[in-house]
Amino acid sequence: MIDFAKAGGLVPAIAQDAQTGTVLMMAWMNQEAFDETCRTGRAVYFSRSRNKLWRKGEESGHVQKVLEIWVDCDADTLLLKVDQVGQAACHEGYPSCFFRRLENEQWHVVGERLFDPKTVYKK
Repeated sequence: MIDFAKAGGLVPAIAQDAQTGTVLMMAWMNQEAFDETCRTGRAVYFSRSRNKLWRKGEESGHVQKVLEIWVDCDADTLLLKVDQVGQAACHEGYPSCFFRRLENEQWHVVGERLFDPKTVYKK
């Protein structure tokens, strides 16, 4: 059903906490990432910056167990309802990648950092 070719090979994939409804992150999927996600039940994305598959949590241990996969009406955006295992979905240490809110034309951090990325990502 998903026409990856129509979308240039990549479609947006939104990860949402299945329990709370919180939007955790947005990443990209290609056909290979989608197939592996379906096969394993763990979220796999395509990293545009590294030009390769990115298995969520492969470095941090903060994996996403995929409970449901939804597709939008145009069949070009995915919604993954996940069980976020580990402290956070965001590589900056926040539960969600959406931890900044625009208020009075300025960005404010409104989330709580749960871990220091320097201690989790040893690069």
